[in-house]
This record gives sequence, C-alpha cells and structure tokens, in this order.
Amino acid sequence: MVKGSDVRPVEHGVDRLFVDRWSPRAMTGESISQEELLTLFEAARWAPSSGNQQPWRALYAHRDTPSWPLFFEVLNPGNKPWCLNAAVLVLFISRMVSEDGSRQIKTHSYDTGSAWASFALQGSVSGLVVHGMQGFNYERAREVLQVPPEYALEAMAAVGRPGRKEDLSESLQAREVPSGRRPVAQSVFEGVFTS
Repeated sequence: MVKGSDVRPVEHGVDRLFVDRWSPRAMTGESISQEELLTLFEAARWAPSSGNQQPWRALYAHRDTPSWPLFFEVLNPGNKPWCLNAAVLVLFISRMVSEDGSRQIKTHSYDTGSAWASFALQGSVSGLVVHGMQGFNYERAREVLQVPPEYALEAMAAVGRPGRKEDLSESLQAREVPSGRRPVAQSVFEGVFTS
C-alpha cells in the first residue's frame, strides 16, 4: 500500500494501481495486437458478478478494419478528433434479462461497470491508454452494431498507445491531466443518506 502516488494524493492507504490510472486522450495511432486487447478482456472476464451471471458483453473494432467506421461514426463530434488515433474502439453492453428470459438482471449495469473497471485497470498496468466515454449516439450505435433489445448500451472506450499531449488540440491539451476526486466523506455515508 502507498500513501499517495506520483500522480494524485490520497486520503487513505491504497495501491497506486487505483490512483495512477487515468483517462488520457493522446494516442499515437499505432495498432495494438489482438493478444494485447484480449489481455484487457481477460481482466474484465474475472470481474465480480451477481449470481455469476456475467451480463457484460463487448463489441470492438481495430482501426483500419471494415468494422472501424461503424464504431467511429457513432461517436459525438467532440470525441472524433482524438479517437482518430485510437487503436481500438469498444462498446460495452449488458444483458438486462437472464439467459432463459425468465427475470430481470437488476445488477446488469453494476456488474458491467465492474468488468469495465477491470478492463481499464489492466490497460493501465499494460501501459495503454484506456479512455471510457458516454459521448456517442446510443440509438445509432444500437442500430448500426445490431444490438438486440435485451441488451443495454453502457459506454464506449478508446484504447491505444500513449501519445504526445502536444498532438492534441489546444483545448484538449488543457484537459490532458489526471483529474482529482472529491473527498471520500462527500461520497460515503454511514447509515442513512446525507446530501
């Protein structure tokens, strides 16, 4: 355990794995291998899951493949300039009903978020940029990526090799720093909810 890290200060001892992970946008445009990508998905595979239902699924496209334009076109305009240099775009989805269709999976988003966190942390450990985003057209993504109605679209992620901050637009350069977090006491309450 460490008290803080080279990137962000902490209030309580925590492994620097959690503190040093952040979401840069600068990527080189170099490809990553299928094996490198599958290592991130392997980490996601072992995420905690209510009733071991594992409702998470992921669709992805490597750059310079026929599937890439399908993923790229659904990004919001503000994300397209920096996602041009991603190696892979990923869409995380979650199954909202059990495999037999008999009941809702109430924790589908919660469990998929756990898988995403494992994916992102493994990316950080592997020296890759992994940047999650909600900035895409959910309806269009469902249509062009043929996502069935029993799945919720959760979020997208861009994955790539770290690039130079100077290669981003001036406005994005200003944002290319690890963000802070509010104090634990503002997020966690013993007993009843306190605002």
